[in-house]
Amino acid sequence: MDRPRYSFVIPIYNEEETLPELARRLTDVMDGLDGEAEAILVDDGSTDRSYELLVDLNRRDERFKVLRFSRNFGHQLAITAGLDYAAGDAVVIMDGDLQDPPELAPELIARWREGYEVVYAIRQDRRAEPLWRRTAIALFYRILRRLVNVEIPPDAGDFRLVDRRALEQFRRMRESNRYVRGLFAWIGFKQIGVPYRRDARFAGRTKYPLRKLIKLATDGLVGFSDLPLRATMMLGFVVSITSFVLGIVAIALRIARVGAVPGWASIVVVVSFLGGVQLIVTGTMGIYVGRIYEEVKGRPLYILRDAEGVVLDEARLELPRLAERP
Repeated sequence: MDRPRYSFVIPIYNEEETLPELARRLTDVMDGLDGEAEAILVDDGSTDRSYELLVDLNRRDERFKVLRFSRNFGHQLAITAGLDYAAGDAVVIMDGDLQDPPELAPELIARWREGYEVVYAIRQDRRAEPLWRRTAIALFYRILRRLVNVEIPPDAGDFRLVDRRALEQFRRMRESNRYVRGLFAWIGFKQIGVPYRRDARFAGRTKYPLRKLIKLATDGLVGFSDLPLRATMMLGFVVSITSFVLGIVAIALRIARVGAVPGWASIVVVVSFLGGVQLIVTGTMGIYVGRIYEEVKGRPLYILRDAEGVVLDEARLELPRLAERP
């Protein structure tokens, strides 16, 4: 197949029930495009039959290409791997659970033809998701926008189209703890949003439980803002000034012989409060130091176990090698 004009990057994790429908709908979309297209499906260490179905799909249609991780490295790194090997001039990132409808791709492409280099999809209707999840995500996006120093669009996930120029800049960033939508906001270029209705999962359960959502939120906040560090510093100043003022007041009361001798309860409260503040400050600093430690180790972002239909280029951007078999 000639070099494609369009690439679709889709992370896959335990989606054996969804894959046949995903393949059908994606095939219809690619058939209707005005140029050659490919789909890079990244198996993120699935434990079901997802990889076998992906290999069979590649054998039936060479436009579907498969990368397989040696273990589960996570959704954001699966997207990164697909982007590393996408060859199209325009690359569409979408999830494999069909909550991101492939049929929106032509509209994203239309805006790309107008000159936009990043076209992100905005989730307008999320009624298919639980109320607590919608509320938590909406609150997080609005807090994040106020805390970070880049303009991250609210209600925009990883579903987007990326021009080759923007993609090449993204691929230069090899940090370990990745917040992909934040990285695309950081690189700039001409961007625009396209609204869409987010459907319910076609089958199976969500792969982003509360624990993973919290980690993703932490990656977004810590990766793009030093406000937590500055906030803890300000908290330290406030506590120090308050303690100094209370100390002066205590001395003055003692000299004036006003009030009773404080008991052990007040001492315990003050000491516990100061100890809690110290732990908060130390923990916040520890998060940032831990991120530095992860980066300086220089480990590859991911390890590929198998690949089907993909030409591996190990020299490109120091991409990881395919794990060799004995």
